[in-house]
Amino acid sequence: MKRVYLDWNATTPPLDAVVDAMRDAARQSWGNPSSTHAFGREARGCVEDARCAVARLAGCNPRDVILTSGATEANNLALRSAFATAGATGGCLVTTRMEHPSVTRVAEALEREGRARVRWVQVDGHGTIDLADLERALGEERVHLAAVQAVNHETGTVQPLAQVIDLARRSHVVLHVDAVQAFGRIEDVAEGAATRSLAGHKMRGPKGIGALVRQPGVAVAPVLVGGSQEGGLRPGTVDPVAAAGLAVAARHALSSPSRWRQLGPLRDALETGVFRVAPGARINGAAASRAPHLASIAFPGWSGPELVAALDLEGVAASSGSACSAGTAEPSAPLVAMGDLEAARSTVRFSLGEDTTSADIDFALAALERILRRAV
Repeated sequence: MKRVYLDWNATTPPLDAVVDAMRDAARQSWGNPSSTHAFGREARGCVEDARCAVARLAGCNPRDVILTSGATEANNLALRSAFATAGATGGCLVTTRMEHPSVTRVAEALEREGRARVRWVQVDGHGTIDLADLERALGEERVHLAAVQAVNHETGTVQPLAQVIDLARRSHVVLHVDAVQAFGRIEDVAEGAATRSLAGHKMRGPKGIGALVRQPGVAVAPVLVGGSQEGGLRPGTVDPVAAAGLAVAARHALSSPSRWRQLGPLRDALETGVFRVAPGARINGAAASRAPHLASIAFPGWSGPELVAALDLEGVAASSGSACSAGTAEPSAPLVAMGDLEAARSTVRFSLGEDTTSADIDFALAALERILRRAV
C-alpha cells in the first residue's frame, strides 16, 4: 500500500549520507571518546566533527556547543541550570504556554519545587507572543531566565525573535530559545539568544543526540553529575556513531532553509484542498507568520486523534499535535493558549518536508475526502 509521510515535525527521515556515516562510524569509530588511546581518539574525532558542524550551523565557536541526548535534555539543562544556585532560588522564569512540553513541564516542576516563580506571558489568538506583556514580565523582580521558542511545533507560528532578543537584552535577562523547529528550516535561528537547543532528528539526522548552544560567558550548571564529559556540564559517554550522523545532518541543514521555503506552495495547495473537501475547516494561526511547511487544521465536530487514525489506515501519516504528547487525553496546550478549545481537540497537523511532492498532497487530500464522505 502506498504510504505518504506528512509528519516531518515529529521526526525527519534520515539522509542516506547520515545512515552511511553512522554505519562507517559503528565499524571504525566505536571506541570511548574519552579514552586517550587510538581507538578513543578515532571516536573523539567523530564527536569533535559533530561539534564543529553544529557550531558552524549555529554561528558560534565549537567550545560553546554542549552535546546532549537531544533537545529535551538541552531544554532541561538550560532551564534547570538557571535556577541551580542558591541565589537564583525563588527567582522568576518567564515563558509561554506555547512552548514544547520539555519547557513548560520543567517550568511547572521548578515552581512545584520552590526553585522558581513562573510568569506565563500571553499570546494572541494566532499564537504570537504578546510583546507588550513580555516587556512587562521581563521588568518584574528577580527574573533569571526567559524561554521562548523560535517556531511552534504544532502550529508553525514563527515568533518575532529579533524583538524578543532585544527586549531580553534591554532588560538584562538571560534568554533561552528552543530552536528545534528552526534549525535547517528558517534563516532566523536566534543567534542573539544566550542559549539555544537543537535536535539531530529534526534536521534529517539521528535520534538520541542534540545540543545546547550558548553565548560565550553564559554560565551553565550541570543537571546531572558524574564524569567530566562535555566540560562536566553533561556527564556521560557521547555516542560517536550518533555524532557522525549529526555532523552530516548539521552540514546539510546549512543549505536547507531555501529548500524548506519552497514548500510554501505545496502547503498552500494542501490547505486549499482541505477547504474544498471540508468547507468548515479552519487554519490555526492563519494570520501569524508561519513556517512554510506546516498546516495545522481544525476540523470542527471531529476528533483530531480519530482523524489521524483514519488517515493512517488510508496510508497518510499525520498527527494531532506534539509527538511528545501523543497518547494523552489532554487537548493541545498551544491551541488552548490561543483560546480555541474546539481546535485543541479537533486539529490535525500536516507537516511537509524536503521529500514531499505534489503527488503526496493529492494522495492525502483524496484520503481525507474518502474519510469525510464515509461519515456523511
